[in-house]
This record gives sequence, C-alpha cells and structure tokens, in this order.
Amino acid sequence: LLAPKAPVASSLALAGARPAWRQKDQPHTQKQFVFEKPSEVERRVPEAGVIDKPGVYELSKGPTGISRIHLIPGFIDSEQADWMFEQLLQDIPWGQRTHVRQEVSFEEPRLTSWYGELPYTYSRITMQPNPNWHPLLSVLKERVEEFTGHTFNSLLCNLYRSEKDSVDWHSDNEPSLGENPVIASLSLGATRTFEMRKKPSP
Repeated sequence: LLAPKAPVASSLALAGARPAWRQKDQPHTQKQFVFEKPSEVERRVPEAGVIDKPGVYELSKGPTGISRIHLIPGFIDSEQADWMFEQLLQDIPWGQRTHVRQEVSFEEPRLTSWYGELPYTYSRITMQPNPNWHPLLSVLKERVEEFTGHTFNSLLCNLYRSEKDSVDWHSDNEPSLGENPVIASLSLGATRTFEMRKKPSP
C-alpha cells in the first residue's frame, strides 16, 4: 500500500522540530520486547525418517493425492554399475547451465544432459529436444520399464562431481511431464542422501 503524502507539519518535524513523543513533559520509557509463543502451531513438520530397505513406502496422503516411493537397492549389481558409470561419464555430452535470479547469474552446481523428443523447461531454462539416446541409456530405460511396468519418454541426466554439487528442492510438476507423472531415478557412483518432503498445501 502507498502511504499518503506527509503533511507539511510532519515534514518540518523531520527537519528538526521536537516530535510530540519526545516533549519534555513526557518521561522517556523504554519498552521491553517479550516473546510470546503462539497458542497454536500453524503447521507441524513431520519427523524425518530414513528409508534404506527395499520396498514400497507411502510417504503422504492428502488432498493433493498419495505419494509413494518404491526403493530397489542394487537394481544393477555393483560391477555392472561401475563400468556403466564410467562409460556414461565419458560419453554423455555434459553441460553446465547458467541461471539468472534477481539479476544475478550463477551456474548450476552440477552438470546435466537431456534426452527426449520434446523440449524440457525448468527454472526458466529450456533444454532442446534430443532424441539421440546413448545406446547404454536405452538399455537402462528398457530395464526400468520392464521392472516397473511404466513407459518413460525422457531423461534428465545429472552429474554430481563432488559433495559440493547438488540439485535444489523441486516438484517435477512441469506441465510437459503430465498431471501425475511417474519418476524413476537411477543412481550410479558414490552413495548420496536423496531427500524428499511433502509440499505444503497453499
């Protein structure tokens, strides 16, 4: 809201006249700030849990739907996973994207590569269509589809070069992914914590 223009008298007070609250006949008292805890907690944050055993887990229910995760440790045995990781590390055309936020540009703290028939936009950056899947990525896609019973049409590869690289909180809710997309995440290389949290209702 815009405040109305100050009347001339107030302007003069700012120029040096003694304001009413500082007049001599009023003693100067200093109020002490006292914190009062709210009587009701607006939103309770659920306790963090760790999922490290295979299985299907229901993460949340609510007006926005049910969220589930199916964890399959060792989906690819470690020897295969190691050579696949090295192959993809060498062959994928990794790139680092630049973001602009509040007129400040910064590079994503990871490398990425996009595969899919359609362009993909997130954080106001569009990745152009790339239908030329690396043969090893096509093999992995088929294995995931066979196991899950779902069909996948695109892939965003993320390379985390060290513990300093990361991806920000995100919802995978871009319109191009559909209304209730199924996301498969296959991790190779070093073990890292994969964090999830329920998006609060409006």
